[in-house]
Amino acid sequence: MNTEFGLSVLFDGFLAAIAAIGFAVISNPPKKAVFIAALLAAVGHACRYYLLHQTPLDLTSSTLIAAFTIGMGSMWFAKLIHCPAEVFSFPSLLPMIPGMYAYKTILALIRFMKNDDPLVLQQLIVEIFLYSYCLLWSSEFRCPCLYFINNLL
Repeated sequence: MNTEFGLSVLFDGFLAAIAAIGFAVISNPPKKAVFIAALLAAVGHACRYYLLHQTPLDLTSSTLIAAFTIGMGSMWFAKLIHCPAEVFSFPSLLPMIPGMYAYKTILALIRFMKNDDPLVLQQLIVEIFLYSYCLLWSSEFRCPCLYFINNLL
């Protein structure tokens, strides 16, 4: 791992920590819980960033491992400072929601509505469905679907 990649991992974790602080402050937790949520978000998001760029894992698998890391850290810190684990885990997990796919889906929809070329329209339809699929599956939308299917069997 080179220095440039290491800095990008740290920067990604830093940005996730800032977002987690914003999400944590909304629920008015103790000050030490805000710091722990930021730390867990930084560790989890940096873990996901590393797994995405240095291993053959996809977004969903990397997010699962990072979320598990955040969950285990939340349990440990909950016992350490006698505070519910949800106070740390929810704000730490929220920065991992893949907003880029939602953004690209809306962007493709807008370009679709403004275009008249049939070949470009066909490509944009493919992009819309691809990004929508990525958004739904990476945000764990499949869990309710699997729950429904398992109850049918």
